Amino acid sequence: MLIECLTRQACRVQKLPSCDAYRHLWGWLNAVFNKVDHERIQAVGPDRAASEWLLRCGAHVRYQGLDKWQQDYNGLPTGPLGKYKIQAIDATESCIMYRGFDHLDGLEHVEEIKFCKCAYLQDECLQRLSEIENLRRSLLRLWVVSCGNITDKGVIALHKLSNLEYLFLSDLPGIKEKETTAEMLRKSIPSLVLELDLE
Repeated sequence: MLIECLTRQACRVQKLPSCDAYRHLWGWLNAVFNKVDHERIQAVGPDRAASEWLLRCGAHVRYQGLDKWQQDYNGLPTGPLGKYKIQAIDATESCIMYRGFDHLDGLEHVEEIKFCKCAYLQDECLQRLSEIENLRRSLLRLWVVSCGNITDKGVIALHKLSNLEYLFLSDLPGIKEKETTAEMLRKSIPSLVLELDLE
């Protein structure tokens, strides 16, 4: 209700069609949600700060030793600094974007990530993911599905994830050189199980 009110107000002020004002408002909110607060990371630790970022953007996290996915921002578990370590991230239909990826820097236990229908996911996001030293060691399983801004360039960058065991790519219209890209990944990570559904 509040968002609808703000959208209508933005339309009146900017004299834009409804959908344009709505898009501008959500673009602004998403940028705010993805802003990195380095002081917050220092204060609560990388896993807690990353959890806050991910849940704020609509993603879910699962912690080491727990089966339940954490979905409620207000229900984030409390405890001593560093008690809860992120083991899995499900970013399905979330608004995560490149500017927020610095939140992943200090994570040491992430084994799987799902990027599905992420409207703001770009090649630069996958490149950044592949450059994070901790994730290069810990990440084992990755899904990239229905992310329209991902091209061969972003997928090829994943070759740096040398410990990756499983990669699923589906519904990525930006992938134009499927066989070449797949071959490059297989050569770089020989033990990788690569599943493609890119017709």
